[in-house]
Amino acid sequence: MQLTKKTLLGLWLSVAITPALAEDARNFNIPAQPLASAIDSLSKQCGLHVFYADNVIQGRESTEIKGSYTPQQALGQMLVGSGIETSFTGENTVALKAGAGFIKTSAESNEGETLPKVTVDADASNPYDDPSWTTDPRNTDYNRPNATTATKTDTPLMQTPLSVKVVPQQVLKDQQVITVDQALRNVSGVVSGAGGTGTFFIRGFGNFNLYRDGFLNQSQWAHTEDLENIERVEVLKGPGSILYGRTEPGGLVNFVTKQPLDMPYYSLRQQFGSFDHYRTSIDATGPITENKDLAYRFNLGYQTNRTFQEFGGNERLMVAPTLRWKISDQTTSTLRVEYSDIQEKGRGSVPLLGNRPAPIPRSQNLGDPWNLQEDEYVMVSLNTEHAFNENWKLRHRFNFTNYTLNMSGSNGGNVDPSTGDVGRIFFAQNTDGNDFQHNFFNALELNGKFDTGILKHNLLVGGDYYRTDYRATMAGFGANPNLYDSININNSVHASNPPTILPTDVSYFTSTLPWFGIYAQDQIELPYHFHVMAGLRYDNAESSGSSAGEFGSGDEPETSFDKVSPRGGVVWQPIPELSLYGSYTENFGAQNFFDGRGNPLPPQTAQQWETGIKTELFNGRLNATFAYFELTKQNLTIPVNPLFSKAVGEAESRGIELDVSGEILPGWNIIANYAYTPFAKTTKDAAVIFDADFNPIGINPGNTGKRLNNAPEHNGNVWTTYEFQKGMLQGLKFGAGVQAVGQREIGYGETAQAPGYVTFNLMASKLWKVGKTNITTQLNVDNILDKTYTSSVYSYGPTDYGAPLSFMGAVKVEY
Repeated sequence: MQLTKKTLLGLWLSVAITPALAEDARNFNIPAQPLASAIDSLSKQCGLHVFYADNVIQGRESTEIKGSYTPQQALGQMLVGSGIETSFTGENTVALKAGAGFIKTSAESNEGETLPKVTVDADASNPYDDPSWTTDPRNTDYNRPNATTATKTDTPLMQTPLSVKVVPQQVLKDQQVITVDQALRNVSGVVSGAGGTGTFFIRGFGNFNLYRDGFLNQSQWAHTEDLENIERVEVLKGPGSILYGRTEPGGLVNFVTKQPLDMPYYSLRQQFGSFDHYRTSIDATGPITENKDLAYRFNLGYQTNRTFQEFGGNERLMVAPTLRWKISDQTTSTLRVEYSDIQEKGRGSVPLLGNRPAPIPRSQNLGDPWNLQEDEYVMVSLNTEHAFNENWKLRHRFNFTNYTLNMSGSNGGNVDPSTGDVGRIFFAQNTDGNDFQHNFFNALELNGKFDTGILKHNLLVGGDYYRTDYRATMAGFGANPNLYDSININNSVHASNPPTILPTDVSYFTSTLPWFGIYAQDQIELPYHFHVMAGLRYDNAESSGSSAGEFGSGDEPETSFDKVSPRGGVVWQPIPELSLYGSYTENFGAQNFFDGRGNPLPPQTAQQWETGIKTELFNGRLNATFAYFELTKQNLTIPVNPLFSKAVGEAESRGIELDVSGEILPGWNIIANYAYTPFAKTTKDAAVIFDADFNPIGINPGNTGKRLNNAPEHNGNVWTTYEFQKGMLQGLKFGAGVQAVGQREIGYGETAQAPGYVTFNLMASKLWKVGKTNITTQLNVDNILDKTYTSSVYSYGPTDYGAPLSFMGAVKVEY
C-alpha cells in the first residue's frame, strides 16, 4: 500500500478549510398557486421544515417567487398579504401561525390555532411526487420509491410485482463509486465477474450486457464502463426480455443518465488517492434560452492511476454533452452524445495452484508490461416524446454506438506445483486496426392511461429493432503454435516486447445480428388494493457471419429464431406500508458467443417464479424488499477459454434476497442487502458416449449436479452514514460499510474454489457553505483491515485480487 504526498496534501486540505457562516441564497421559480402546494415545493427544493395547522393556510393562494432568495426570504415573500406569521424554532425549522392581519376564509373552522399537527415537512412528506426532486443534484436521499426499468413506466415499487433495486446518486457519491462492480455491490444477489471488465453475476448467472436509459449498451466482448454521467442505477432481478429483447435471465442493469435541468447547477470535483489516483469530474447544466425551451447538460471525467500490481495503470476519459429541446408544450426531444476511452495497462491475473488461487503477493504481476486493453466507443442517442394529452403519449428512441476494442496481452493458466512455472498464452484483438462493432437501436412506444368500469389501466404497446454489425481480427487464444513463454511465480521474468504476429496466426470474424420484437403490457389497478400486470412479447432473432484464418471455417449458415414470451404478476397492498406480490416470467435471448469454429451458440431461454413482500416505512423514507425466486435457464453459456464458449443443457438457481434502503432517522441513511442462494447448479449436461462404430455405450454426466461458477451461497453488503443536522457539527458526515462474499466456484466443474471474504470501509465528509457555493471535502478508506482476498474469478481459471488498504480523498465545489 502506498500513500502519495499529493494524497496527504488533499487530506490536510479537507480539515484545514473553515466554514463561512453565510446564508445560502438560491434561485427559485415557484408560480402563484394554492399556498399548501407552494410551501410543499419550497420545502422540497431547500429542505426547510414547515409546520402549520390546516386551517391556517386552507383556501389561501401564494404569491409568485421568482429570483434569488434565501429560504427564509422566499417563505416570507410567499406569505405577503396573507396575515400569516413565521416563527423559526431552528435554523431550518419554521412554524406558521395566524397573525394580527389574519383573515379567516370560508373554508376555515378554527382560527388562530397553531401546531396541532405537522402538514409539511421536508423529511416527512413524500417528495417523489415531484420529478424534479428525484433528479435534483442536491437530493441526498438513499431511497427511491419509483423506478422505470421493470415496466418502462414510472411505477411505484410497492405496486410492481417484481424485485427492483435502485442505487441513487447520493450512494454513489458517499462511496465514491467509479466502476460498475462498486455500484452493484449495493444490490442483493449480484457478484462481480472478471475483474475490471464490467461483468457481473445476478442470481447465479453471468452477464455483461449493460443498459443505458433502457437501450442495450452492448459489446461483443466484456468491456469497462465509466459512470461519470450516471444519475442512478436500476437493477431488475430476473428475466427482462419481455420489454427489452435480448437479456440475461438473472437480471438487467440499467444506468439512468443525468438529464438537462431547468435550474443552473455547476459542479467540479477533484479526487486523489492511493496509487497515484487522480480523477477530475465536471457536471454543468441549466437553461440555454430564457424561456427554458433549450437546456443542456455537460459531464466530463478524466482519470489516471497506477494499480497495486507492478507496472499496472489506467487512463480514462469520458465526455457526455446532452441537449434538450422543448419543441412545444407537448413535444420534447433530447440529443445525447457520449465518448469514452478507457485504457488498462499491464494487467495480470492470479493463476490456480491446485484448487485455490496461487498465494502470490498482491503486487506481483504475471502479465507483461506491454499488456493493454483499450475500450473506446462513441454513442449518439435521440429520444423524442409527444404527449397527446395528460393520459396518452408517444415515445421514439434511437441509438447508435460504435465500439472498438484493442487488446494485446498474456495470460496464465495453472501453476505447476513441482516447478512453480505457469504456462501462458498470448492473445491479441484488432490486429490489423480495422475492427469495429456498430449497434443500431430503434424503439417506438405508445403509453396510455384509461378506465374500463372499475378498472384503471396503464397500457404500453411498442416495438423495437436492434442490429449489430461486427468485425474482429484475433490471434493467439491458446492455439498450440501461439503458446507463449512460461513464467515462474517464484522468479518472474517478463518479456519486454510482445511476440510477432504472423498472418497465419490471425483469425477473421464477421457477424450480423438483427433482432426485432413487438410487445404489449397492461398494468391494471383493481378494487381492494390489487394491482395486476400482464405482458406478452414476440421476438425474431437472426444471425449470419463468416470466419477465416486459423480458427476460420468460411461462411456460417444463417439462423433465425422466433419466440413468444409471457409475463404476469399481481400485487396486493392491504395497507400503504405493505405489499405482497407474485410473478411468473419467461426469457429469450440470442447468444453473443461462438463455439470453437465461430458458430453462434443456440438461443437461451429461461423461466422464473418469484414471490415476495415489500414495505415502505416512515412515510416512504425507508423501503425494503424480501423475495424468493426459482430461476431455470436453458443453453447456459460456459467459456472454455478467453475466446470461445459452449452451451450446456440446463441450469437452475433458487434462493432468497433482502434489500433495504432509505432514512431511518433524520440524517441516518442505510443501504443494505443479503442473498442466500443454496441451490445454483447445472441440472442437465449429460452427453451420450459412442464407441468406434458410433454405438451408444454410456452417458457422460458432464457438470450435472455441479455448482455454478461464481455463485456464492451467501453474500451481502451494509453501508450506512450519519450526518449531523444542526449545531456546530452540522454538515459533518460519517459512514461505514461491510461487504461479505462466500466461497465461489472457479469454473463449472467444482474443481477449484475462491475463498470467501469480508472487508470493511469507512468514510467522512464535511459540507461547507460559502455564500451560494457548497464545498464538500471527503475521505474514503477501503479495506481498512488490509484483507488479502479474491475479488473476482474467471470461468476458465484465473482470478483477481481485491485492492489492499487504500485511501480516496475528494474536494467538490457546487454552485
